[in-house]
Amino acid sequence: MWQRWSTKKSRLSVAGLLFMLSLSVAVMVLYTNRERETSTFTSFAHPNLPPRNNLEVLDRFSRCNSTSEYSGKKIEWVDHHAPSEGSDIVGAAAKEEENICDVFSGKWVFDNSSSYPLHKESDCPYMRDQLACEKYGRPDLEYQHWRWQPHPPCNLKRWNATEMWEMLRGKRMMFVGDSLNRGQWVSMVCLLQSVIPRDKQSMSTNAQLTIFKAEDYNATVEFMWAPYLVESNSDDPVYRTLDVRIIRPDSVLKHASMWQHADILIFNTYLWWRRPHPVKIQWSSKEKGACEEVNGAEGMELAMNAWAHWISNNVDPNTKRVFFVTMSPTHIWKREWNPGSEGNCYGEKKPIEETSYWGSGSDIPIMRMVERVLRRLGPKVSVLNITQLSEYRKDGHPSVYRKFWEPLDDDKLKNPASYADCNHWCVPGVPDVWNQLLFHFL
Repeated sequence: MWQRWSTKKSRLSVAGLLFMLSLSVAVMVLYTNRERETSTFTSFAHPNLPPRNNLEVLDRFSRCNSTSEYSGKKIEWVDHHAPSEGSDIVGAAAKEEENICDVFSGKWVFDNSSSYPLHKESDCPYMRDQLACEKYGRPDLEYQHWRWQPHPPCNLKRWNATEMWEMLRGKRMMFVGDSLNRGQWVSMVCLLQSVIPRDKQSMSTNAQLTIFKAEDYNATVEFMWAPYLVESNSDDPVYRTLDVRIIRPDSVLKHASMWQHADILIFNTYLWWRRPHPVKIQWSSKEKGACEEVNGAEGMELAMNAWAHWISNNVDPNTKRVFFVTMSPTHIWKREWNPGSEGNCYGEKKPIEETSYWGSGSDIPIMRMVERVLRRLGPKVSVLNITQLSEYRKDGHPSVYRKFWEPLDDDKLKNPASYADCNHWCVPGVPDVWNQLLFHFL
């Protein structure tokens, strides 16, 4: 082959040689430009480095002194503690995956027996007014009686509060994330507290962290407010709603100092990345107030990789269980399940029956990005894939039956759909099933 090419080359004319020379120069120039472009867009930040002494702690008073376009910098990480391909962990995980049922695929079955709901709203002293739909006047209570039934031959493990406490004995279970994860935590506390004597249980709050404790089991069920997972200026659960939201995309260290000693961790993040406005980012290596601007999807990918770096280097799946809860759907466009109609989840009383239904509130590219990150973590993280099963529950949101923190004017009161909450979920309700799934996998 090389000889044949050599013979052809010797017969080229001078014009041909000049043409080949000019073509080679052009290719070299294009390659050099491409190299420059690639190096510009694939520069990497090393996540979770010890903070320098003068690094600003982000809070509600943080500001951007300057804002530039996104530099394209990425978060890269390598799992130095990953088990070898032939290790027991990988083999066991693969075997478990083969034998396990897909409990996330199924249908909602109406259950009017004494078994449902799994707990009563009025019996839980820790219920939050944002989720207490019955208390705030919801006239229909059917939403409490829908039970998730996986497709045959699979079944979901029946909820048992005492068995759950035995699994938690001497342990800390912590939910970390946004208000949707807080709703799941409220559901878990309400499911568990009924079997603990009132004088043997307590609730305490310390800034971002709220702790429910059962003395007899020496166990806690905790919630940590961290809507972006990485450090942000919205980490104060009281002063969290800010016009300009700033994150530190390359560090979870501030939050990790609070979650690192938990035995069971349940993470989520999604809703806060869905705002129409850009997110400001401040890299740990940059001077105070120097910001870049990214869209929500870009910011979430940076945050997920910084979080994954910490998980990969700090989690031993033999001693710590980590779960990631996939995106919680919204139902803000009625036309998506009832074409040609106006409105949202307000007034909805039954689940969607179309098995292939998928609303625009669940972003498929983001879901694929999350899947790529989680796949790299392997057995270190279990996935609670609540998205599709929750997509069907257009009836499960508080709608107008909750406490609203700002007074409603006459125009809104005349048009209930205009202020209906179609993001969060009534409790009892859908979050109870998320916790039943968590119980199933524990």
